[in-house]
Amino acid sequence: MTHPAYKVACVQAAPAYFDKDGGVERTIELIREAAREDVKLLAFPECWIPGYPWWAWLDAAAVSMQFVQRHFNNCITADGPEMQQIAKAAVDAGVYVVLGYSERAAGSLYIAQMHIDPYTGTMTARRKLKATHTERTIFGEGDGSDYFVRETPLGRVGSLCCWEHLHPLNKYAMYAQNEQVHIGAWPGFSLYAGKAYALGPELNTAVSQVYAAEGQCFVLAASALVTQEIQDLICDTDIKRDLLPLGGGTARIFGPDGSPIVEPLGEHEEGLLIADIDLDMISLAKAAADPSGHYSRSDVFALQADMEPREAVVEVSGAAARAHREIPIDDIDEVAVSARAMQ
Repeated sequence: MTHPAYKVACVQAAPAYFDKDGGVERTIELIREAAREDVKLLAFPECWIPGYPWWAWLDAAAVSMQFVQRHFNNCITADGPEMQQIAKAAVDAGVYVVLGYSERAAGSLYIAQMHIDPYTGTMTARRKLKATHTERTIFGEGDGSDYFVRETPLGRVGSLCCWEHLHPLNKYAMYAQNEQVHIGAWPGFSLYAGKAYALGPELNTAVSQVYAAEGQCFVLAASALVTQEIQDLICDTDIKRDLLPLGGGTARIFGPDGSPIVEPLGEHEEGLLIADIDLDMISLAKAAADPSGHYSRSDVFALQADMEPREAVVEVSGAAARAHREIPIDDIDEVAVSARAMQ
């Protein structure tokens, strides 16, 4: 049974910076808070654990090396104990969670999102296809298999990170899968405030709003923010403090016609941005323009997408596909999960 009308929420909060254990604790607290508000789907910011690496934007790469090991040691793996703790909390709470995190895989890091599904008791991981600008000094790349939309009792749910939303082909790959609820993970927008318009809240909030109108889907744009504690950790000069001022929280929720459907929090305010959504509204928006359906011209334009996973070593004999890296969740109440899936 599907649920066309239900509550969703975006996180707007400061991460537990360089602190994976604190990040896990804070994440579980927010999941439980969302459950108390009867939220069914919860979105987290980009690199929520262990915090977005703003330090890489503040100085030369050689100077930023002072943070590399600390950051790496506090990133988490897709199938590790920290993720299992979070996933179990989401399943116990009955909340579908899309978690932004920095994924550690062997010696590499990736900007990633984890879909935690309480209806199946599984997790599905994805990675940002292309790290943006300075991020490429830290993070590797995803592949075509990271562009998926999951069929759930809450509708067809997909997600992207930050400036993946500024790449037209990325977006079209999602629209074409009939995405109904989209989670956008953003790091917050105080970086270079007043100095780089393209990195600011006006433009990037508009990007989320256009995504909703263009794809005729609900968009949950989660956002972190910079606190005094974070600024003190990574800014040791007045110039750096000027480049990374406090605030920058810009969580938003938009309807499939692009309209904002809840009043935003203040840029320094932490909490959950909660809204009621009704998937039946999508049919009204699609009646006007469906970008991969009746409003498309496949005879003129077509997107070629290689959705196969890529590995550094491929067994010629034939290794099983990653299947979007679906990961089972340990130690859950399977009876409760089965009952929820049948509701």
